[in-house]
Amino acid sequence: MSTERIRPGAGRHARRSSGRPSVGSPASPRRSGDLGADFMASIVVFLVALPLCIGVAAASGVPVALGIITGIVGGLVVGFLPGSSLQVSGPAAGLAVLCLEFVTEHGVGLMGPVVMVSGILQMILGTLKMGRVFQSISLSVVQGMLAGIGVPLILSQIYALVDSKQHGTAPKNVMGLPDLAKDVIEDAAKGGALLLGVLAVVICFLWYKVPKPLGKVPAPLVAVVLGCVIAALPGFDVKKVAFGNMLDAVNIPGFGDISGLADPKVLMMVVTFTVIASAESLFSAAAVDRMHTGARTHYNKELIAQGVGNTVSGALGAMPLTAVIVRSAANVNAGARTKVSRVLHGVWLLGFGLLLPGLLGLIPVSVLAGVLLHAGWKLFNPPSFVTMWKKDRGEGLVMFVTTGAIVATNLLDGVLGGLAVAVILTALRMSHMTIRTTTDGDAARLELKGNATFLRMPKLIDALESIADKDRVVVDGQGISHLDMACQAQLEE
Repeated sequence: MSTERIRPGAGRHARRSSGRPSVGSPASPRRSGDLGADFMASIVVFLVALPLCIGVAAASGVPVALGIITGIVGGLVVGFLPGSSLQVSGPAAGLAVLCLEFVTEHGVGLMGPVVMVSGILQMILGTLKMGRVFQSISLSVVQGMLAGIGVPLILSQIYALVDSKQHGTAPKNVMGLPDLAKDVIEDAAKGGALLLGVLAVVICFLWYKVPKPLGKVPAPLVAVVLGCVIAALPGFDVKKVAFGNMLDAVNIPGFGDISGLADPKVLMMVVTFTVIASAESLFSAAAVDRMHTGARTHYNKELIAQGVGNTVSGALGAMPLTAVIVRSAANVNAGARTKVSRVLHGVWLLGFGLLLPGLLGLIPVSVLAGVLLHAGWKLFNPPSFVTMWKKDRGEGLVMFVTTGAIVATNLLDGVLGGLAVAVILTALRMSHMTIRTTTDGDAARLELKGNATFLRMPKLIDALESIADKDRVVVDGQGISHLDMACQAQLEE
């Protein structure tokens, strides 16, 4: 799902003006230049994915190495499979808060089995051709869900921005902000961490204005490199990433871990991961499809591919993965033409994690927090609320309710609450009915048009009571499209 807004058609026009063949188009024979283009695109995607994999893992409360492992699986496993050729998978910022809550309550050891079973469910859903179902979810609920994911992510990363421990839920984090501000004022080390974090945020927000070719360097990479350089200067005492050995981080679930799936709360988390990861991946696929003119995504195959990836990731004790719009957009914009680019980005992650793990220990945690805070803001996307409200106030209300419910409770309850409001709104609109009454002495005429359902019962009762004293009543129902049993009984009575 997405942490970056895509202007529909932007990549498509750029592609046409360049004269290149359509990406992934079966009508365009593969040229010798494809491999070179994919190779260069894979480097760009790798440079974007590396800090995000590390940052998402840190925000999720799991060893940083698990973020790298999840990214590797997204490249080397999902990257090979059919579905969407150009979108890139890996650990998603949108699931960081959910992962943190789960790890805090149940421990890292149970994460693997949950992710593995979620992957199996995704494969089953894809086999049953349920991929398109996720596209039928109300847009206002989807955007509200993304915003509801972004707000808790922002609140949690504010604490990481100053090397402090968050309190857990979004409401608790809000309540703790005054004490956090006091700690920053009194502690010079936290002030240094804040400086690095704010610098990372500013770079992520403004780097797109830097002219090319320098502007083509990924903003997260610039923020991380610059943060490492500044943190190495005398006087900076900030927390750094603790990486360790990547192979040691692999934790293949045992029987004891798998037995934890008997807990109803854990099973509920399996369902939550399955729904959210599937929705994010397929929404991302729709956005990526708008960026190029090549073959469209086959949603059921993509859902199966994501399921295979999560099954493998869970079997290694790693994190849930989804298709991620930031990496996918970087892949398309860098000129990728086939799935080779996303596979190679997994190779580079694997090589870096095995051969250069020491470099990760130079990265300040507050810099990664700044990168994720920017990602959270993109998910929150305040202007989308105004746009939705102007287009349709009912849908705007659904979006507000969904976001507020997620922030106040949790992701699953919030989404279910938003869906409930969306269903009620749809039912009210589908139950539109007009009633016209005319009287002539002791006679009355009642003309009904539209859908006469129980939702409009109060309006019907008021109309009937207004002519109850008449000796003769004529009911004209020729304009009724639907008459349910409740309204029929009321009319007959």
